[in-house]
Amino acid sequence: MKTRWVLALMAVVFGVAMYAGTVLATPQAGVTTTQLAKGGFGPIKVTTQDPVSGWQAALETMGASDVYAVRNTFDPGGQTGWHTHPGPSLVIVTAGTITAYDGDDPTCTPKVYTAGQGFVDPGGGHVHILRNETNLHAETVAIQLVPKDAPRRIDMPAPGNCPF
Repeated sequence: MKTRWVLALMAVVFGVAMYAGTVLATPQAGVTTTQLAKGGFGPIKVTTQDPVSGWQAALETMGASDVYAVRNTFDPGGQTGWHTHPGPSLVIVTAGTITAYDGDDPTCTPKVYTAGQGFVDPGGGHVHILRNETNLHAETVAIQLVPKDAPRRIDMPAPGNCPF
C-alpha cells in the first residue's frame, strides 16, 4: 500500500515538473524551421583518414539513429528560444549573421558566426539559443544526429545567465 502511494506521488511530481518545463520554455520567434530530410540508420561505426593531409574522422553510435537536415530561416531579430538536442548538430550559417549563447556560460558571451562559417552543438543537454541580432535575413542549415525516434529539439526554460 505504501509503495503505491510513493509511486503515485512520484508520478504527480514528474507530471508537474514536465508541465512546468513546458510552461517555462522559451519557444522560437521569428524563425521558420524546414525539415529538408530525415534518414534512419542502424548503429554507425566509421573511421577515416585522408592519406594526403592526414585529416581523420571517427563516428560511432550505439543503437539506431535518426539523422535530420533542417533549414532555419531567421527574420531580423528572430531567435530559436532556449533549447537542447539529444545528440550533436553540425550547423552551417548560409546567409547573414547568427549569434549563439550557451546556457552554462555565466558571462553570456556571444559567439558570432557569419555566412560560410560553421559550429558544432554537442547536444546531450547543452542548452543554448541562436539569435539574429541584425536587421538582415539570416539562415542556417543543420545536420542533426539523434537517437532513433527521439525528439529532434527540446524546448528549455531560460537559464537566467543572459538578460534576454
